[in-house]
Amino acid sequence: MLKLTQAPNVVIGQHWVNLLEAAGIGCELHNRYLNGALGEIPADQCAPELWLDDERDEMLARRILDAAQNGPPPGARPWRCRACGETLEAQFTACWRCGAARELNDDGDTR
Repeated sequence: MLKLTQAPNVVIGQHWVNLLEAAGIGCELHNRYLNGALGEIPADQCAPELWLDDERDEMLARRILDAAQNGPPPGARPWRCRACGETLEAQFTACWRCGAARELNDDGDTR
């Protein structure tokens, strides 16, 4: 296992877990319940931590989290849903029409 990052809170940490798992990256969120110990335990040790099951997924995981935090780059092109053919703006990760997830290649770009 490899510690990837700390999340600012449990909600965002769980969101990151969901994004990585949707991409096929196994991970765990640690320290979910330590917020109540804040003060007794130093703050940097209470933050939720995102751990990867396989350290070989680190580069892709970091790209996915970067995209989640920063959104698409300016001028990013729309993408077409492979399931139903709907055209969607770059910031959407799932088709509003059929619910299919956008497929990404190893570079984190739309296929």
